[in-house]
Amino acid sequence: MPHLRTDQAHSRFWTAVIDRVLKRPVLSCVLSAGLLIALALPALGLKVAKPGDNTLSPQSIPELRALVDIRREFPGGAETATIVATVPTGGAAALRRQGRHLEQLALARGIGHGPVLATSNDDGTAAALFLPLTGAGNNAASRRSIVTLRNELIPRTIGTIPGARTAVTGDVAEDVDFTRQLKRGLPFVLVFVLLLAFVLLLVAFRSIVVPLKAIVLNLLSVSASYGVLVLVFQHHWAEPLLGFKSNGAIISWLPLFLFVVLFGLSMDYHVFILSRVREGVDSGMTSDDAVRYGITATAGVVTSAALVMFAVFSIFGSLSSLDVKQAGVGLAAAVLIDATIVRAVLLPASMKLLGEWNWYLPRALERLPRTETEASPARDPV
Repeated sequence: MPHLRTDQAHSRFWTAVIDRVLKRPVLSCVLSAGLLIALALPALGLKVAKPGDNTLSPQSIPELRALVDIRREFPGGAETATIVATVPTGGAAALRRQGRHLEQLALARGIGHGPVLATSNDDGTAAALFLPLTGAGNNAASRRSIVTLRNELIPRTIGTIPGARTAVTGDVAEDVDFTRQLKRGLPFVLVFVLLLAFVLLLVAFRSIVVPLKAIVLNLLSVSASYGVLVLVFQHHWAEPLLGFKSNGAIISWLPLFLFVVLFGLSMDYHVFILSRVREGVDSGMTSDDAVRYGITATAGVVTSAALVMFAVFSIFGSLSSLDVKQAGVGLAAAVLIDATIVRAVLLPASMKLLGEWNWYLPRALERLPRTETEASPARDPV
């Protein structure tokens, strides 16, 4: 079987690693899974915020230092919440009165500051109030101000006018609404991606265990990268190392972006490796020998590809833009974690423990179409 010997000879280092993992599968599985879970736990505290001009480093860019000084000296230039209201004919006086009341309450609660501007149409049945918000515009204080306006102050003031209709808009309100919509839509994206991956792997490998395990391993890898992002960017310890100033949050578009990209990369690695493992099983190998063959035969390619991507993503992590820096660190960490802890330790250890159960297919699914992605080694020409 020259095909097997040639591939394995390319990766002596990973052959030694895999041999040690397969000798102690329980210990390897517990340690690697425990490390991934420990890295993923900080992701439970993940907070998101929209990108803004303070996602660049003010210390290194004179223009942004000037902007910070202007905002400190002229606070009216802060992010503004635009409160728009319409009332039926005859409600103009009540709208003016409740608008002034709303302004007083907002200033008294500290969610905004002057100068507050107001405008209305000719008959006074429609008006807009421009309230400069407390905070930098993309931090927790500004977002709390929007929530307080919508849920407390407006219902107590303009909302008491019969037939009144109100809305709160502006950049901060857009950020709050985008984040809320993202949280609502994310579960549907996750379910769709995971279900599609499950079906494709089920058909490709004719096993119900392989797709379930692939999904779990990929989710662990993505969750660990989320945890790394939280540890690095929601805290301050890495600021001098990476040259940024933490705003206590992750850029709002990044979690979904990272999930789609990283899940695709992880699945690509997984299918590449398991295709060789399945190739070994189909050629008559035992499950243990097939696992050793499949992973050692592909480890060199997977590692090389991962190192190239890690190097490229690490360059992104050195840039001054905080959103690009976060994306680079998240992608680099995930690729490194996936190509080492997941593919070289947790995957072979779990497959060793499961043995022949790796290829379990319920009798009800025996009618699934058979696919062949590559000829087995036993049938390769010499």
